[in-house]
Amino acid sequence: MARPSSGLAYPERFYAAATYAGFGGSTASSSSSSALVSRFQDDVALLLYGLYQQATVGRCNVPKPRAWNPVEHSKWTSWNGLGSMASTEAMHLFVKILEEKDPSWYSRAPESIINLVVAVQMHRLNKNIVMEGLGSIGIYDQWVEPIVSGSRPKRRYEHGAALQQDKMYIFGGNHNGRYLRDIQVLDLKSLTWSKVEAKAVAESPESSAPLPVVPCAGHSLISWEKKILSVAGHTKDPFETVTVKAFDPQTCSLSTLKTYGKPPISRGGQSVTLVGMTLVIFGGRDAKRNLLNDLHILDLETMTWDEYDTIGIPPSPRSDHIAACHEDRYLLIFGGGSHTTCFNDLHVLDLKTMEWSSPKQQGIIPAPRAGHAGITVGENWFIVGGGDNKNGASETLVLNMPTLSWSVVTTVQGHVSVASEGLSLVLSSCNGEDVLVAFGGYNGRYNNEVYILKPSKKADLLSTMMEEPASDNIIAFLSTTNVNGSVEPESETAPDGKIQEIVMDGVDLKSSNIRSEDASVQQLVVTLKAEKEELEASLAKQQVQNVQLKQELSEAESRNIGLTKLAAEQSRCFKLEVDVAELRQKLQTMETLQKELELLQRQKATSEQAAFKLSEAEAEVLRIRLPLVDFLHFPLLFSIIAAMGEQEINEESANDVPSFEIGHEQGRAVLASSLGLRRGESQKSSVSPGLDLGGAELGLNTCL
Repeated sequence: MARPSSGLAYPERFYAAATYAGFGGSTASSSSSSALVSRFQDDVALLLYGLYQQATVGRCNVPKPRAWNPVEHSKWTSWNGLGSMASTEAMHLFVKILEEKDPSWYSRAPESIINLVVAVQMHRLNKNIVMEGLGSIGIYDQWVEPIVSGSRPKRRYEHGAALQQDKMYIFGGNHNGRYLRDIQVLDLKSLTWSKVEAKAVAESPESSAPLPVVPCAGHSLISWEKKILSVAGHTKDPFETVTVKAFDPQTCSLSTLKTYGKPPISRGGQSVTLVGMTLVIFGGRDAKRNLLNDLHILDLETMTWDEYDTIGIPPSPRSDHIAACHEDRYLLIFGGGSHTTCFNDLHVLDLKTMEWSSPKQQGIIPAPRAGHAGITVGENWFIVGGGDNKNGASETLVLNMPTLSWSVVTTVQGHVSVASEGLSLVLSSCNGEDVLVAFGGYNGRYNNEVYILKPSKKADLLSTMMEEPASDNIIAFLSTTNVNGSVEPESETAPDGKIQEIVMDGVDLKSSNIRSEDASVQQLVVTLKAEKEELEASLAKQQVQNVQLKQELSEAESRNIGLTKLAAEQSRCFKLEVDVAELRQKLQTMETLQKELELLQRQKATSEQAAFKLSEAEAEVLRIRLPLVDFLHFPLLFSIIAAMGEQEINEESANDVPSFEIGHEQGRAVLASSLGLRRGESQKSSVSPGLDLGGAELGLNTCL
């Protein structure tokens, strides 16, 4: 009776398919398995082999075989070409290819294979080893994307993550510039997502109505006792100071803790490190986008804030950096960014002396980055992701804190969410092994994927099952990796001591056949040497072209510099021409003003000259008043008038007495000559300009 095709789930379904296809190596089905494998074409058989090795062993780390063995070389190429493909993906792809080539394989699989899978499952239950969740990851030092179930959270970055009782809690974050408020939970045992309906508890006990959770991003989540603390963060309506909130997973309540002392100003992108019973907060960016490098410590026993003055040179103001504590005394700060650049510097603060230092680092110094995540595993500080606002950091780093020595654990492709900014990282464990769990981030798109890494190479989980005796079927069902993780030869020992080999579509791996093909191998070597020479010649030509291109590039840069200088000079000349035009215009204006000034000066001189002449004329004018006594004196008067060049007769209306104005000296001379008097003979001339002429009074008065 045929069995339904969906009888087994992964990874049991993969192991059943591998055993059916001949990669399990059980004695019960060795002959049939070899026949099945031999029916596949070479390329399909090689692909299945590579997928099997990738799923059971992991990434190919074995050295490349010698070129004279074409079969081993082809198998190594197939495996190595899969790169860092996840084991779960390799399992699914293996089964998919097998179903395409043999759609009814599961219904026609021998009963012994299914019994073998059931036996393995029972052995897991007896050993209390759960292959679900984190236990399903059998690869070390490689990021693996496991298969998760449940409703995935919204894509985000700058969120917070913390671990409580084998569950990873995700809170808040940023998506398309909007702050999030939801709390998501990933059960690391079953790798299942679920959402928590959290309620905010009012600070005053009088208010019993639940309050909405405030959306935030750039905050820090810290596991403390049985609660999760949320410290600082950006909100739509910023607080004046840093707030500390506590989430209780049992009651799903979020409350704001009352603190004392002087709390720091509100901020986001800071680092918060748990050191004993204190929280050490450093740096960040406030609500006005000002970068900070201050240090504050919150005592969790008294809930009192303290700001410490440090000595030495502190790190420059920054945000989106990470911090870790070593031996509960040394605070390490790495990376971060400002408004214009990212950092790769390492600073250490001695929490006893409160002195900053920048120690010398060993190994290859990492590239500058911000928005990365870090977690300590023993004395090692694992650093994941981040970026420089242009590219994401693809390498996963580890810093040995006692020696300050850097090394690279692994590298991922740029599109993988591990190479993102604003991702989260937590540390969990499974069956005594440490496990790093990364979530979210932004690398050109928002992510919500989960990636898992086992940071140290330990015994395979399947190898652990061999601690107790097992049946031959179970032994044949295990992976081909040994306890040390090295790859065993592609042959397996049967109970009779003979070597059973994998045959792929007429390709015989026996050494006798290989020796019989020495001529072909030699010809292959000759061909490879010829190709090598051609490649070397092509490489030499390429190097010459590179030198020429460098020279052309240098010349182009020189021309570009000359053009840049010419453009600068042209700009300078244009500015000078504008200045000259303005000066010319000002000069013309000054010339016009000068002409107007000269005209005004001439007018002023003319006016002054006319005024001077007028004053002289007025100064020389004499007013002569002559009252007429009788007509006897008229001839004398007319003689005076005739002697003068000009005259002016004024008749006064008061007494109708005619008056005459003549020059002073001229009038006196005429009078003297007319009356027969000389100037020196007049006795009254020094006293009064008047004369008494026979009863008639002639008055001479000067007037100005």
